[in-house]
Amino acid sequence: MIEQNLILILVLLPFIGALAAATLPVNAHGAAAWVSGLSLAGGLVILVTLYPQISEDEVVRSLVRWLPILSINLNFRMDGFAWMFTFIVLSIGLLVVVYARFYLSKTDPVPRFYSFLMAFTGAMVGMLLSGNILMLVVFWELTSIMSFLLIGYWHQAQAARDGARMSLIVTAGGGVALTVGMLVLGQIVGGYDIDLVLRSGAVIREHPLYPVVLVLVLIGAFTKSAQFPFHFWLPGAMAAPTPVSAYLHSATMVKMGVFLLIRFQPALGGTDLWFWLVCGIGMLTFTMGAVIALFRHDIKGLLAYSTISHLGLITALAGMGSEAAIIAAIFHICNHAAFKASLFMTAGIIDHETGTRDLRKLSGLRKALPVTFILATIASAAMAGVPLLNGFLSKEMFLTETMATHGGGLLNRALPWIAAFGSVFSVAYALRFVMEVFFGPEAQDLPSKHVHEPIHWMRLPVELLVILCVAVGIMPWLADPILNIAGRAVLGPEMHDAHVALWHGFNMPLMISLFALAAGAALWVTFSARINAGPEGPPLLYRIRAQKIYEWLLLRLTWVWPRGLHRLFGTERLQPQLRLVIVLGIIAAAVAVWGGLKASETRLTNDLNPAFAVMWLIGGACAIGAAWQAKYHRFAAMVLLGGAGLITCVTFAWFSAPDLAVTQLVVEIVTTVLLLLGLRWLPKRREEIVGDDLLPAKIRRGRDLIIAVIGGAGLAGLAYVVMTRPLIPNIGDWFLRNAYYEGGGTNTVNVILVDFRAFDTFGEITVLAIVGLTVYALLRRFRPGSESIGAPEQQQGYAADQLGDFMLIPSVIMRWMFPVTLVVAAYFFFRGHDLPGGGFSAGVTVAIGLLLQYLASNVRWIEARITILPIRWMGLGLLIAAATGIGAWLFGYPFLTAHARYLDLPLIGKVPMATAMAFDLGVFLAVVGATVLLLIAIAHQSLRAARLRELEEEKAVEKAQKQKEAV
Repeated sequence: MIEQNLILILVLLPFIGALAAATLPVNAHGAAAWVSGLSLAGGLVILVTLYPQISEDEVVRSLVRWLPILSINLNFRMDGFAWMFTFIVLSIGLLVVVYARFYLSKTDPVPRFYSFLMAFTGAMVGMLLSGNILMLVVFWELTSIMSFLLIGYWHQAQAARDGARMSLIVTAGGGVALTVGMLVLGQIVGGYDIDLVLRSGAVIREHPLYPVVLVLVLIGAFTKSAQFPFHFWLPGAMAAPTPVSAYLHSATMVKMGVFLLIRFQPALGGTDLWFWLVCGIGMLTFTMGAVIALFRHDIKGLLAYSTISHLGLITALAGMGSEAAIIAAIFHICNHAAFKASLFMTAGIIDHETGTRDLRKLSGLRKALPVTFILATIASAAMAGVPLLNGFLSKEMFLTETMATHGGGLLNRALPWIAAFGSVFSVAYALRFVMEVFFGPEAQDLPSKHVHEPIHWMRLPVELLVILCVAVGIMPWLADPILNIAGRAVLGPEMHDAHVALWHGFNMPLMISLFALAAGAALWVTFSARINAGPEGPPLLYRIRAQKIYEWLLLRLTWVWPRGLHRLFGTERLQPQLRLVIVLGIIAAAVAVWGGLKASETRLTNDLNPAFAVMWLIGGACAIGAAWQAKYHRFAAMVLLGGAGLITCVTFAWFSAPDLAVTQLVVEIVTTVLLLLGLRWLPKRREEIVGDDLLPAKIRRGRDLIIAVIGGAGLAGLAYVVMTRPLIPNIGDWFLRNAYYEGGGTNTVNVILVDFRAFDTFGEITVLAIVGLTVYALLRRFRPGSESIGAPEQQQGYAADQLGDFMLIPSVIMRWMFPVTLVVAAYFFFRGHDLPGGGFSAGVTVAIGLLLQYLASNVRWIEARITILPIRWMGLGLLIAAATGIGAWLFGYPFLTAHARYLDLPLIGKVPMATAMAFDLGVFLAVVGATVLLLIAIAHQSLRAARLRELEEEKAVEKAQKQKEAV
């Protein structure tokens, strides 16, 4: 049980750190770094605590019940492979936090940076430890969102915005494909548990949909790990701060794709299609990335394409799929994280001290940056595969596997040649980085005139990583335990123990390595001058770039083609848009029920009550009148629409649904008044016909009448068929029987909302809060038209000092009603679980009380006396509702499971209490906040109009005064 809690804490720690960092003031640089570092250090402590169980090949699990009926739970699992990857993520993350503390400027909003970084780390850890493939997809997409925020951290720069947008489009698009693939995969194996999927390899490979699933999963993996043809987004992401580049492109973001490939290789691998697609794309990316990296003039651009190349190497090993290939892939993941993170941080030091990353401007820095020179040289040598460094060992294993037999015919025979060719360029670009930056004459035209070593704390993470590269390269047996526990987690307990050796004799892989070192050095010496004088990219390919193709396609998908469709179907007028939506809805409904909707032979009939018929005739007349008057008199249309709503309320009460009647009544009141307040700001009706509808007015209205009759008749027919069927047992009967015994309440409707379907309600109040914020943001940017600035017609003719007496008696009554509405709201809230009412009705009632105060007095008067913070109300409501659901986890129950019992209170006796009341409180606060936020937004339009009116009056007075003086 302790281990289960530790896994859950491990996932939550980075998110807690993100929340804590987000609450710090903008200048709390040190505090934000400490909070982030401590959260990562706490995660590392948990990993060390769990290592004894992991080393025994145990799988530590943590299960939080979510939707057990659908077999969807918060299922986290940690095996050796996940442990290793999580350790890389947290340890590199801790070093990046230390590095960023001294890299970022004091003018940057550092707490926001650390908040994004920790949230990204939490998403990464959640993905690594997900025991459910749907959960894995959720965390997968969350990393795309958080990386978008991190890459665009310096959003004032165009390159940062473009790079962030490109990364989000590509990786999130791949995530959509991955989501579909995982859904199909779950259907094939009969569940979404990752252990079930990994055990069902034979079933998956024999299924007819295996090629479809494989392609969809590979699209997700290739987009995330920047494999061809999706590699172009990664260099654009270099616009991010260097700590972000060091983290995302060494240990986290781009490693997710190769993690997915290795994790699912036992289930999806072992076929020729897997070998050709995965190994083929990997080798192509490995070679292409190495070639392009040599011709990049920006240091981070060079490192970005080298990352693409090494990711291709790991992908190719996953495609080979043998036991030794998987071990080599896992080993190179670790090695690449060490030397690539150190190289990115070194690039950041160079940029930080010199003010540039252009290799053509940098030269001779070994004297000004002697320690950085040594660190960069060792890390670059590890990247190039120089002996006695960690990169050499895993690259030797890669070369060995290229010579083994994996099937695939021509591709298998070409693997050693492709590997040798790519290795030559790997040596060349590593050599170029060191030689261009640190050798040659000292640069004279650097932006920074005083180049010196940075503070030691900024260099410390690089030193630790370089020491690790050397230690593993000299003592490779240090990596054996980690490789074995990670390998057995992927390949199973039957895997042979891995032993990494420093010397295997003079064999072919060593010959290829030596050839690559010599040929790479010769290549750089021969063509260095041409490369520096040439364009950004290979001479034959710089005009044909995947990024240009992406931009061309994006331009057409988001601008050219949509504009063409807009010219055909679009309009700026609301009425044609609504007409199109309604017609499509009628067609969709007709297609859905065509041939399957038949009236029952034995119909349930009721006697027609004359009073009910008259009431509905009145309601129908109000509805028709509202539609008719909408063309001519908006106020009359709103009054008639309110009459139709009132008839609906009475109908609910007539058919023994008082809870719905109460809710409908309060909603009708608040929406009608808000709409009436908003009518003032609508523009005047334009009588001219816009070019999108050239039909005469009578024909247009006749067409609309026909559409309305068809839609209304269809809905009436559907209602008649449903309501005249004989009564049969349904889900409603179950709710009626179990509302009290399962939910502890006799008001079935409220019990459904806050207990049985509480998850739906939680989603609805979340949407309500989002809508409230969106409308508020739009109204804040809204500026009233000139015809709306003047005083309302009812107030015209009154002087400014007379407006206080305007509607004096109604305003006094409205103020008196405020405590009354609060009492009514409390009455609705506390009785809602057993009698008509509830949090929603109570929330709207409080909103009505506040609405009356705004109607009774001007905005300045009311806000000077009542402090209203609706956004905090919404946030607190959502937090309370979520905390109520999470509280069920503490007792081993699914999310939002409610508990009801009777409490004995002194002098009162037994009182029914349910945890659903706390959830209902969250609903109440969210509803009040969202509704009052809309009210405030509309009310401030009046305040803005009054200010504009006062400004115009002042200008008129000044103009008259000037004219008088001129005379």
